[in-house]
Amino acid sequence: MTPAIRIVLVDTSHPGNIGASARAMKNMGLSSLALVRPQSYPDPEATARASGAADLLAEASVLPTIDAAIAGCGLVLGTSARRRNANWRMLDARAGAAELLAACGDRPAAVLFGGERNGLSNDELARCHALVHIPADPAYESLNLAHAVQIVCYEIMMARRCPSVTDAASPPAGTEDMAALHQHLNFVLEQVGFMHSGNAAQLRPRIERFLARAMPDDKEVRILRGLLSAIERRTSIPEE
Repeated sequence: MTPAIRIVLVDTSHPGNIGASARAMKNMGLSSLALVRPQSYPDPEATARASGAADLLAEASVLPTIDAAIAGCGLVLGTSARRRNANWRMLDARAGAAELLAACGDRPAAVLFGGERNGLSNDELARCHALVHIPADPAYESLNLAHAVQIVCYEIMMARRCPSVTDAASPPAGTEDMAALHQHLNFVLEQVGFMHSGNAAQLRPRIERFLARAMPDDKEVRILRGLLSAIERRTSIPEE
């Protein structure tokens, strides 16, 4: 089993999909399941659909927010039923699996799956370094949630069999460090007058997506925060 890769189901409405996802995970050697705001859980249907994976359900974390579900993680990927614009880095399931396996050495990595009806919101996708899209026949592109989980977990299992995927650069910084960087950057940009009421709402998510695509590691985050601190010192007004 591979606990270092966390499968996160967000706002799941059908308990059967939770059970089927747990079964898909166990088939492919994954064991870490987090449930964010499930509409019905625990539920007998989830247990029945899990078949021999009831132990994964018993150990699953049930959490109120995505931030709690990805706490301690480095790389975070979100799944999207449609392709997004150029502001998002898009991967197929195979490329996403390779990145997940390469990044989970020092800290866990996570994959987010949205609810059956609406998927992940833009705010939820903004917490991700990149998005995973599973292509399908344009005549019928709708994938069942558990099927999507099965495909991603299968690609993770296959990537695990290929030693080359582990030969990667330093894994991305943890979610807590990135959140602190975003907060520090927003503060400094407001301090120097870059943020104002007319552009802040659009600039903040664009800057966060830019940083997510860059995937800075721990050392790079410290460099960026040191740079921000230097700007703070140079722009602060001395007290009289």
